[in-house]
Amino acid sequence: MKLTKLAILAAFTVALAPLTWADNGYDHDRDHDHDHDHASVRGDSPLIAKVRTATGRFADINVATAEGWIQGTPCVSGPDFGAMGVHFILPARVQSAVLDAKQPQALIYEPSETGGFRLVGVEFIIIADTWQTNNPNAGPPALDGNLLNYVGAPNRYGLPAFYELHVWAFEHNPNGSFADWNTHVVCDKQPVPSK
Repeated sequence: MKLTKLAILAAFTVALAPLTWADNGYDHDRDHDHDHDHASVRGDSPLIAKVRTATGRFADINVATAEGWIQGTPCVSGPDFGAMGVHFILPARVQSAVLDAKQPQALIYEPSETGGFRLVGVEFIIIADTWQTNNPNAGPPALDGNLLNYVGAPNRYGLPAFYELHVWAFEHNPNGSFADWNTHVVCDKQPVPSK
């Protein structure tokens, strides 16, 4: 199944809340207690080091949006605990099915109640059918020795079946640097859209 850029964008933009970029100086420590000692983010992983180097400039969300990143989801909270955050995507990267540690398909931000965002990680996303077509005998995709997780369809994101891997390069995750849900990330500061 070939996805168009428009189809990917439509799937990612269902029911999105409006955003403002005004408060990029978001003081995360003021809003709730987090361990911001980046030494606590697993620094011994080569993948995390590559991601930090390649995406660190996106700590300023204005840089990300100027380079074409668009909001793909509202803040995604976990089914029982933790959250992922707000995903900003490059639709062409999702469609390309290229796995490169320096080119994630999504940037993940934690929102503040004033509209600011704090970069917490990235996500690698590969549409399953596209992967199978391009790599018929390869098996599931892996990035730098880390197997991507399979998410079947239908799913809460409105996407066809896909593979994904989160990399918590900018926020410690007690569940592991590559786990889906991070208990140090919350969605409760996301602004409620006005009617």
